Amino acid sequence: QVQLMESGGGSVQPGGSLRLSCAASGSTLDYYAIAWFRQTPGKEREGVSCINNNNGQTYYAESVTGRVTISTDNAKTTVYLQMDSLKPEATAVYYCGAVHAALSIKDMCARFRNVDTIKWGKGTPVPVSS
Repeated sequence: QVQLMESGGGSVQPGGSLRLSCAASGSTLDYYAIAWFRQTPGKEREGVSCINNNNGQTYYAESVTGRVTISTDNAKTTVYLQMDSLKPEATAVYYCGAVHAALSIKDMCARFRNVDTIKWGKGTPVPVSS
């Protein structure tokens, strides 16, 4: 079963950029969809972006469209989240999650629903402040 590990988080000033990585072990990501969600204390996990490696389709939350880019490496072992023009409200712990089944992909990517079938990493913190 796939295991995920996030990296690349860290302090950044407003307006700055950061690239997060989600590295897979135990399996390649050829037939998975990978999503990035973020969470702040006391709030539900919120979808940011998703990529379906079965067909390359990408999805973005309205709040980040134009400032975030999701991509997968050629080996299909790592998914990246490039974040530009960061705002203080982007401060959160960022998690990547993976699903395999078609119905779960639709829920996670098209609807950014946190469904039980998502396999999550441990998260990486992104504090945005001056």
